[in-house]
Amino acid sequence: MTSVFKRFALALAALALSALHPALAAGPDDTWVLELSSGKVVIEFRNDLAPHHVARIKELTRKGFYDGTPFHRVIAGFMAQGGDPTGTGSGGSGTRIRAEFTGEPFVRGVVGMARSGSPDSADSQFFIMLGSAPSLDGKYTAFGRVLEGMEFVDRIKKGDAGDNGIVSNPDKLLRAQILADVKK
Repeated sequence: MTSVFKRFALALAALALSALHPALAAGPDDTWVLELSSGKVVIEFRNDLAPHHVARIKELTRKGFYDGTPFHRVIAGFMAQGGDPTGTGSGGSGTRIRAEFTGEPFVRGVVGMARSGSPDSADSQFFIMLGSAPSLDGKYTAFGRVLEGMEFVDRIKKGDAGDNGIVSNPDKLLRAQILADVKK
């Protein structure tokens, strides 16, 4: 499939989805752009599902919090987790966000918030689904979905499944921006 045809197909699919569900038509202020070493990932924020999480991600992004953070935990066929400036899986911004659980299924391309055992412990860490995980449905907050660049997410260095996906010498999120803030 050619690049032009792929883009046309994606645009057509997005148009069809937005016609079925108007909340899925993201504007520039509700579009998150993640620059990886392999390419750009475009994510639509889902204010309809998690307005408080989206607001916090935007705030952290605009402060440059995510720039240079590693994808410290990546499990093939499951998810890629980042957003911890320490790269240990226990770091964050220091501000907890109350859970916003919904019935949104955790399928490939969905973006959710990582948390510890407490439902209200999400902070800055997020994950992008590489496959489906129904066990997460209703137990984690989904706040976005990948619109473009899933092939670049697939290229993020994977960790050892036997070590809970911990990645040695992990790939990094080079830069995160809100599309509305991107200088032309």
